[in-house]
This record gives sequence, C-alpha cells and structure tokens, in this order.
Amino acid sequence: MDPTVSLDLSVDRSSPVPLYFQLSQQLEAAIEHGELTPGSLLGNEIELAARLGLSRPTVRQAIQSLVDKGLLVRRRGVGTQVVHSKVKRPLELSSLYDDLEAAGQRPATKVLVNTVVPATAEVAAALGVAEGSDVHRVERLRLAHGEPMAYLCNHLPPGLVDLDTGQLEATGLYRLMRAAGITLHSARQSVGARAATAGEAERLGEDEGAPLLTMERTTFDDTGRAVEFGTHTYRPSRYSFEFQLLVRS
Repeated sequence: MDPTVSLDLSVDRSSPVPLYFQLSQQLEAAIEHGELTPGSLLGNEIELAARLGLSRPTVRQAIQSLVDKGLLVRRRGVGTQVVHSKVKRPLELSSLYDDLEAAGQRPATKVLVNTVVPATAEVAAALGVAEGSDVHRVERLRLAHGEPMAYLCNHLPPGLVDLDTGQLEATGLYRLMRAAGITLHSARQSVGARAATAGEAERLGEDEGAPLLTMERTTFDDTGRAVEFGTHTYRPSRYSFEFQLLVRS
C-alpha cells in the first residue's frame, strides 16, 4: 500500500509559498512525526501528482529536496524510500548515544582508536594536566541505521574509567563514566562549522570540502574537575543542534 495515500496532504495555490515547498514540508513533518517510518516507500510520483493536482516536476522537486536533506533515498529497482528523520540534539549535557536512542535511531559505534597518548597543549589546557603527560584518547564513528552520522574524538585523564573497546562499542561514553561513579555536572561547549578534510569525508560518507558541523566540549564533574574533552564533527544533513533562548528583561 502507498503510505502517502493515508497522509493528509494538501497545497494552497493562493499561498506565496512555492507548491513544491509546501509538499516537501508536509512530507518532512510526516517523517519527523513517525507517520512515514524508516524503510517505507513513497508512492508513485505520477499518482501523487494526480492526487494533489500538481505537475510531476513539482512533485519530483519536492521529493528531491528531501533526498538532498538525507531524509529520502532513491534506490534503483525499489523506489523512493524513507531513510530516517534528522536528529535534533538539544544543547544540554547529554551524550549523542542517548540522544539517538531517545529519537529511535538505533545507534551503533565503531571504535577507531583507543589508546594513551601525550597531551597536546590544547588537550592539556582543557583537562588541566601538564602538556606531554599521559591522557586517554578515544576516536569513534557513531552510526544510526547503519549510516555514519558523527566522528567523535575524546580525551580523558588516565585511570578515570576503564575504557574497554567492547563496552565503548556497546554503549555511550557518558554511561560508562556514570557507571564508574563519576557525576557529570556541567560543560563548556562551542559549536561551529567547517569544510570536511579528505579523511573526514571518507569516514562520514561526504565529499571532500563538504560542510560539517563541529562541536568542542569540556565536561566537568561535581567537584569542578575536567573529566572529558571532546572534539566532534557531524553531518549537517543528518544532524542539527537546537538552542533555547531566553529574553532578558
């Protein structure tokens, strides 16, 4: 059965908003709200165009805009398929693993590096340790529904928590830290963007030079001790940060 048949889709021809954009916004909302679930197929473009009284190019443009956002994928011999909703991560002290689980995204992790290295000047300043002293470095590729979403690089003081590779691939870093008795209290965080290097592009399935979201975070426990310094990169087609702003009186 065509899953778009049961959706309440309509367009307003008197609106200044382009018709393709009206349709794409309704389809995107259906994906975000779970009305179109991952793996479901969209109906035939010709039938959808006829149902809404739109031209086929208009419907194709609406669908292509969602393909470009990473919400839909065209599969040869299969059709246009819903991939997943975009993860909107609130700017609060939570782990990406937990946020993905909460969004029903089936997170998975590949540990790329798990070792002890000398602290660079940047890492030493963030963690409050001497430059050149030992720190634990963990590099992970975080996936959702089998698709790369983020590359995570974290540094921790040595001996803070047992960073077993198997456990790191089975759960989130913050869960391991909490299980070790560490109370995560606050963090200092900055968000930015830059072009993907060749290595980052290969890891994340993007083109070299493609825009990436970046996040840098230093996390502190309830004693004020820095317990983790992370530098992460995210695919913007699959990920965004949400801010809540308060107006000062």
